[in-house]
Amino acid sequence: MHTSKEWIRHFQLNAARHRVDYSLTPTITPSELAPILPSLQAWQLGETSDGFHLLKAASIYASRIGDPDYTEAVRLFIKEEQKHGSNLGHYLDAIGKPRINYNWGDQLFRTIRYFHSNMEIWTLAVITVESTAQIFYQAIKDASSCTLLRQICTDILLDEADHIRFQSERLSIIFSSRKSVRQYFASKIYSIFFLSTALVVWYVHRKAFKAGGLKLSGFLKKMESKRRKCIPRSPAFSAGRKFRLAVKSQTI
Repeated sequence: MHTSKEWIRHFQLNAARHRVDYSLTPTITPSELAPILPSLQAWQLGETSDGFHLLKAASIYASRIGDPDYTEAVRLFIKEEQKHGSNLGHYLDAIGKPRINYNWGDQLFRTIRYFHSNMEIWTLAVITVESTAQIFYQAIKDASSCTLLRQICTDILLDEADHIRFQSERLSIIFSSRKSVRQYFASKIYSIFFLSTALVVWYVHRKAFKAGGLKLSGFLKKMESKRRKCIPRSPAFSAGRKFRLAVKSQTI
């Protein structure tokens, strides 16, 4: 578990890393671009959010728990996400394709988030999106032989791994402050939200996932693996599962 100060330092150091060579000329082919372009445009839009509502929620939460550094860590996290949007925008410009100003999937997700200032809900939502983003950018990377696009995807993938860790640690802190009964029901709600959101992402971007060689079954398998790693479970849930497995082993 890292402190907020440690995360601030991490984001500051990562901001100085430059993994993309923008002197490269895009070499993506029309057949490679066709199934992934709408998704690239949609994710570029999503990555450019100003993060105002998230930062507001983080500020309220940080004040409540007495950790002002957390607000700064979240600000730097948002800045890193905006870098992703800038990189994708640069790529769209380089291949002569427009940036978009509206996408119904992106707008739906933003609307859901904006109705809440609860840090727990925000953190869960961000973990879910970051988890799907990892699978998405890997699929985009696999869908094209364009070196520039692959470098952009690699840079994002490296960032997202730390983003998920940053958010998962925070969700665990929030989750552990709950009483055991509330933990049990919260873990159920977390999982339902996580997997149902994943299905929406698949539906919206299924052509891009398939272009990267990923079918629905493979996507759900990856998301389930991420859910197990990122979403905390209550001791009651774990104990109940162990009891059921023990009973089952005795009846075989």
